[in-house]
Amino acid sequence: MAVFSNRLALESSPYLLQHAHNPVDWYPWGDEALLKAKAENKPILISIGYSACHWCHVMERESFEDQEIAELMNERFINIKIDREERPDLDHIYMDAVQAMTGSGGWPLNVFLTPEARPFYGGTYFPPRPAFNRPSWKDVLLSISESFKNKQNEMEAQAENLIEHLIQANSFGQNIDNKQSNDFENFFNPRNLEEIYANIMKTADEERGGFGRAPKFPQTFTIQFLLHYYHFTKNEGALDQACVSLDKMIQGGIYDHIGGGFARYSTDEQWLVPHFEKMLYDNALLIIVLSEAYQITKNELYKRTIEQTVEFIERELSSPSAGFYSAIDADSEGEEGKYYVWSKKEIQEVLGNDADLFCAFYDVSENGNWEGKNILHAPVGEEQFANQKNIGKGELLLDLELLNRKLLAKRSERIRPLLDNKMVLSWNALMNTALCKASAALGNQRFKQIAVRNMEFMLHNLKGDTTYLFFHYFSGERAKFPAFLDDYAFLIAALIQLQETTADTSYLLKAKELTEYVIQNFADNETSTFFFTHREQKDVIIRKKEIYDGAIPSGNSVMAFNLLYLSIIFDKPEWKERTINICFAIGQIIINYPSSFGIWATLMQAITYGIPEIVITGQDFGEELFKTRNDFLHTFIPYRVFQSATTENTEFPLLIRKPIHAKSQIFLCKNYSCGAPFTEIDEIAEKLADVQKNNA
Repeated sequence: MAVFSNRLALESSPYLLQHAHNPVDWYPWGDEALLKAKAENKPILISIGYSACHWCHVMERESFEDQEIAELMNERFINIKIDREERPDLDHIYMDAVQAMTGSGGWPLNVFLTPEARPFYGGTYFPPRPAFNRPSWKDVLLSISESFKNKQNEMEAQAENLIEHLIQANSFGQNIDNKQSNDFENFFNPRNLEEIYANIMKTADEERGGFGRAPKFPQTFTIQFLLHYYHFTKNEGALDQACVSLDKMIQGGIYDHIGGGFARYSTDEQWLVPHFEKMLYDNALLIIVLSEAYQITKNELYKRTIEQTVEFIERELSSPSAGFYSAIDADSEGEEGKYYVWSKKEIQEVLGNDADLFCAFYDVSENGNWEGKNILHAPVGEEQFANQKNIGKGELLLDLELLNRKLLAKRSERIRPLLDNKMVLSWNALMNTALCKASAALGNQRFKQIAVRNMEFMLHNLKGDTTYLFFHYFSGERAKFPAFLDDYAFLIAALIQLQETTADTSYLLKAKELTEYVIQNFADNETSTFFFTHREQKDVIIRKKEIYDGAIPSGNSVMAFNLLYLSIIFDKPEWKERTINICFAIGQIIINYPSSFGIWATLMQAITYGIPEIVITGQDFGEELFKTRNDFLHTFIPYRVFQSATTENTEFPLLIRKPIHAKSQIFLCKNYSCGAPFTEIDEIAEKLADVQKNNA
C-alpha cells in the first residue's frame, strides 16, 4: 500500500496518476487549488509534463519523491500538476512565458505563479544538486519563496510585464485590411517559393538526411513541402533531400525495426539513438509524408514502412472501441530504451544459425553501439547488402521479416513501457487522415475501414454538449475538457480526407457544420486568425493564438487549409478570403523561417499554383468506377479538391450538371468551369500541368 497519496489519485490521466503517491501535496488544475492560493496568499508552482517524458520521470524520482523537498514544497507553495496533453492551452501559455524569461523551454516545465496564476519565474528540469549550470531544485524553491515573501510587489509587477509581453506576442495578423489584389499576386508567386526552398536547404543535411544538427526531429512538414516543390518545379534536389531524409530515418534507430513505428526524435545526427518514446502524432505525420513519397517514387521501402507502422498502431496503440491511444513511454523498469535494445547474445539465443545474417544487416556487435547494448539500425541499404551477400533482395527481405517476427515475440515477454491510454481528439484525427492517405496511396481498403470505424468513435465518444460541441480527450469511459482549436481543425481535415477516400458526402456536411462552429466560437474578430480556446472557456489568463507548426501542425494553419478546401466545396468565397488574408499577414515569417512554418509554406505553394477541382462520375454497379477512383487516389496531386458521384447531385456546386454514364468520366475544373470530360487517369497529369502553368 502506498505511503503517500494526494488528489491526483482521483484523476484519469496516466501522467497525473504517476504522481498520485508522491509526498508532494499535488492538486490538479482547478478552482480548489487556485482559490486556496488566493486565500493563503501563497505562490503557485505548476509542474507540466507528460507520461512518456523521460526527464519528467527523472525529476520525479530525484525531487518529487524526496520527502524533505516535498515538505518544503507543501509548506511554501500551492503545487499543481498538469498533463500537457490534457491541457495544451495551459502548456502553451506557460511555455511561452518561460521561453520569454529564459530563452528556452521543454519538459518538465516548472513555473512559479502569483496567487492570480500569473507567471513570474520558471524553468525546465532542475537537478537535486547544482549541476549542468543549473541550481538545485531545493535552492530554487528557497530563493523563490524568500523573494515572494519579501518582494511580492516586485514579483507581481514582473508577472504583469510578462503578461503584457505575451499579449503583444499574440497580436499577429493585424493590419491586413485594404490590401490591393496586386499585393496578393506579388506575394503568391514562384519567386517566394524559391526563397523558401533556398532557406530550407541552408539547414539540410544532404548526406545523413534531415535538417540541422542533433537532436534531429523528423520535420515531416518540411519534407512534405519539398515533395510538393518537386512536383511543381521538377527540382531533383528537393526530391533527393526529401527521400534521403526518409531513407535515413527508416534505416536508423529512430525506426523500430522489430515492431514498426517511429520514436520521437534522434539524439544524434545519424538517426541512431532515439529518444525512445513513441507518440501517436509523430507516427501519423510520418505515415502521411511516406504515403506522398510513395505516390511519387513507388519506392517499396516506403510501402513496407507504412504497412509496418500501421501494424504497430493496430497492435499497440489501438483500443477495442476503435480509438487510438496517445503514447508509449521511453522508459521501462526505470531505464530509458531498455525494452528496445539487444545484446548480441540474446539475438543469437533466439535466432540460432540465422543470427549472423541478422546481426550483419542490423550492425549488431558484442560491444554494442549504445551503453553496451545494440540499437538496431541498417547502415547499408537492402539492395547493397543483398549484393554484398550474393543473395536476392526478395530472399533477404523474406528472411528478415521472419527473423524480426521471432524477435518481436521474444521482446513481448519483456516488461513493457507504460502506455498512455488517453485518446486525444486531435491526434486521433491526425491518424485518421494518415490512414486515409495510406489507403489512397497503397490501395489498401482495410486502412480505409479502420479510418471509418475511428471516425465513428470520435463523433460518438468525444461529442460534447450544447456549449462545447466536442471534448478534447476520452479516458476512463468519459470525455473531458472542452475541445481546442487543434481538435476541431484536425477533425475537419480528417472528415475532408475520409470523404475523398469513401465518396461519402455526409462527411463534408459534418465538416461544414464544424467549420461554422469554429468561426463562431474561436475566431478573432479583428483578424482572420483563430484563438486556441473556446470563447466560453474562462480558466486561462489569456486566449492564445498558435501559428507555429511545431511537433504537430498549428490549428490555424490546418484551419486555413480547411477553409480553402471547403470554400470551393460549398462556394463560400469569404472562407477563401480568410485563408488568403492570414497567409498574407504572416507571409514574410513563412518565407524566412519555413522549417517552423512548414504547413503554411505548403499552403502558400498550393495557392500560388492554383487549386484544381476534380470530379469523377459513373454508375455504381461495377468495378470500373471503383478502379477509376482508386487509380486517381494513387496519383500524386499535391493539393486539389476532389469529389465523386454516382447519381445526379445538386447539393454541391462541383457536382451540379455532371452527367452520370455507365463509363466513368473525369472532369478537371477551375472556378467551377470544367473542360471536356475524359476517361483515362493517365491524361490527368498533362491537363493538370497546363492548368498550374497558366496559374503560376
